[in-house]
Parts: sequence; structure tokens; C-alpha cells
Amino acid sequence: MEHRNLDRDQPLSGRDRKDKPIPVGEAVEMGVIKSLINARNWDGLRDYLVENLPIAEIADLLSDLDKGDRVLVFRVLPREIAAEVFAYLEPFEQDDLLRDLTDEEARHIMANLAPDDRTELLEELPAQVTARLLEQLSPEDLEEVRWLLGYPEKSVGRLMTPDYLSVPPDWTVGQALDHVRRWGRDSETASIIYVVDSAGKLIGAVSLRQLVLETPESKIGDIMKTSVISVNAFDDRRKAYELMQRYGLWVLPVTDSEGVLLGIVTGDDVLEVATERITEDFHKSAGVSPIRVSLADASPLVLYRSRVLWLVLLSLMYLLSGGVMSSFEGAIASTISLVFFLPLILDCAGNAGSQSAVLVLRDIGVGDVTFHDWPKVFVRELAVSSIIGLIVGALVMGVGTVSQGVDIGVVVGIAMFFSVVTVSCLGAMVPFALMKLGWDPASASSPLVASIADILGVIIYFFTAKVYLGM
Repeated sequence: MEHRNLDRDQPLSGRDRKDKPIPVGEAVEMGVIKSLINARNWDGLRDYLVENLPIAEIADLLSDLDKGDRVLVFRVLPREIAAEVFAYLEPFEQDDLLRDLTDEEARHIMANLAPDDRTELLEELPAQVTARLLEQLSPEDLEEVRWLLGYPEKSVGRLMTPDYLSVPPDWTVGQALDHVRRWGRDSETASIIYVVDSAGKLIGAVSLRQLVLETPESKIGDIMKTSVISVNAFDDRRKAYELMQRYGLWVLPVTDSEGVLLGIVTGDDVLEVATERITEDFHKSAGVSPIRVSLADASPLVLYRSRVLWLVLLSLMYLLSGGVMSSFEGAIASTISLVFFLPLILDCAGNAGSQSAVLVLRDIGVGDVTFHDWPKVFVRELAVSSIIGLIVGALVMGVGTVSQGVDIGVVVGIAMFFSVVTVSCLGAMVPFALMKLGWDPASASSPLVASIADILGVIIYFFTAKVYLGM
């Protein structure tokens, strides 16, 4: 869960630095805090934390304290700061902390959390804890929570916050600035003010900079930007990330199907989406189903389920590879020296295919290529892999000729060329094929491509030997 205050430049949360050595400065801070706790100097502890440490650093220190001290330190924090610190903690830390807080303390935390932080918290906590927290909400906050949770999981609606600034087009700049001064503190950001019509539809946007530089009598409708990039509340949250990345946006308005402005998504929201996406793609590239929790918190059953499917499927593919090899048993028996070069060909082809798949996946991930670009990508990969295949093929042909004779050298060189070219082109096309089938292109993992390379490499190698050597 990420902190939402856009007006502060905070360092990274302690979750990004766990299990790393504590810097000297932080060690000193920890020593001061422990001494204040031991002395029961609660006023001094509160003053030290508030006056000397950013919000994120307080959260880091809480993570490093034992459970008993963590509760004590948290309780001395002012309520608003406590809510901000709470938003930085990991879900399991939040769960542990909530179990030790009174209902009144939990109510204040929930009341001071940003709406999107509150929604995310309720999504991640155990059901019994969520039920307890819902009981602590005011009727207005409870209605807001139910509204946000009513959107599908992983949708933009779950990610957005309804705390934004909007004005009608017939207002003057002076009126708009007065509105910002009155409501800006309660908004997620005051840098962008959206313009809506009488029906609440998004029709434009103005920046705070524009308002400051314009004359107070100017009409909002005359200075607003009408081409506003927005996202639908029911869209997958990855679309919000892609739009913000493509257009360099920090804030993205969220609308319904009729264009009515519902809320906004900010950069810190999509950073979490980007992290999830990178993590999922990383897992898939290793043949592991996405894991939604940290490795330290994952149960053996979760880890088993995430890995067993791909291992079974890849094992079946390797059995197929073994079956293909057995069909060339005669060729292997007649020229045993062929086996010496088989691992080299399979490994080189597999590496080439994995490289191609990774390059294509990257371009697909950032939106540089679409499905319709596959012919261009294929031609490019064919040209590049042919050059690589010629170089590598010539190299192994020389080695084979010197060590095993001309015939073996020629077979190895030809097989290497065609294996590299075939598997490279296949590795580049697999992500497009998965896109066509409606599957995640990241499933074109290195283990999958390597397994296909083994099968094709064996076929190409021994077929070449059979034809050239007449076996």
C-alpha cells in the first residue's frame, strides 16, 4: 500500500529495504527511540518522531521494532500522522497492528486514510479484520467504501480516489482559486483542476499554474484544455498505467461510460500496478505462476501451486524431446561423435530463442509493438538470426572439422545455422500467437522457449545428419 500525499518528497518505504544493513544514521535514530521508550518519555518520543523524521522513515523504524515497541511508538503519534504511517506498512504489519489497537484507535486510522488507501487495505486484510474495520466507519465513509469495492477487482474503479477538484466552465479564475484554497487540502492533488458540465461530465482541465498566471476575471471555459486523456472505471488498472506512461501523466481522471467524472488515479497508485506487472512477468519468465504475496509470507502450498503446473508441462515437453531423439537412434549409434555437439546446438538455439522472446515481450509491454506488427518483427528477426546463425555455424563447423572431420563439421555447422534461425523466429512469434489466443504474452517464458528449442534442435540436427551422411 502506498502513501498518497503528493506534496511531499518522501524516500522509499522500509518494505524496499528489508533484510539490508541499517545505515549508521538509522542506527542512531533507533538508539534514540529505544532510549526514549525505556525512559517512558512519550512526549519526547512524539516530538522526536514528528520533528525529525519523514513519514516513510517512521514507517521504516516501526517495521524494525519488535511488536510490543511498535504498538507503543504508533500510539504516541498524532492521529493524522499515524494514518499516513499506517498506509506505508506492509499488509501483514497492518494486520498485526490492528489486532493490538482499540476500536477507537482503529476508527481514527480508517477515518484519516485516503479513500483509495482505505479500499486497498480492506481488500488485503483477512475477512474478520475487514468486518471489524467496517463497523468503525462513519455512514459516509462506509457508503464510499462500498461504492469503490463495488467495482471489479483489478479495475481502475478500485484504484481511484473520489477526492479531486472540479469547477464548472462558467466560473472565473478568481472563483476557481477560491475553490482551490477552500477544498485543496482535502483533495488528492491540487495541481490539476477538472472542468465538468452541469451533468458532471468531464469537458476539460486546467492546471494550477494556469490559474495563477491568468487574470482573475478570465473564464475557465476560455482557458481550459479540452483534449483530456481519461480512463473508464471498469477498465483494467494496467490500462491506467499504460496511459500515464504513454502520455507522461501524473494524474489521470476516471469516468463512467457516459463520461461523468468519478475520481482520479495518481502516479503513486500506478507505481504499485507497475510493480505488480513487473513481478508477474518476472515470475512467468521463470515458469512460475504469479505469487500475490512476498516469498517470506507465502505458504508451502502457495509456492507448490505456483510452480508445479509449469514443471509438469515442461517435463512432458522434455519427454517429447526424448522420444524424438529415440527415433534417430540409428543415426546416433552409427556416428556416436554426433552426440558430442548436441548440447552445444540445443543450448545455443535455446538462448537465441529466449533473447528474441524477451525483446518482443519488452516491446509489447511498453506498447511499442502490437499484434499487427508481427510481419515486420518476423522479417527483422529472420535477418538478424540469419547473420548470427552464419557466424555461430561457421565457428562450430571449424571446431567440428578439426576435431571430428569434415563431414561432422559440415553437419554441425548447417544444423547450428538452421536451429538458431528457426528457434529465434519462433521465439519472436510465440508472444504474438499468445496475444491472438487471448493469453498473456509473458507466458512465452524462457523455459517454454528452451523446451521448444530442444525438440526442434534435435529434429534439425539429426535430420541434417541423416540427409548429409546418408544414414
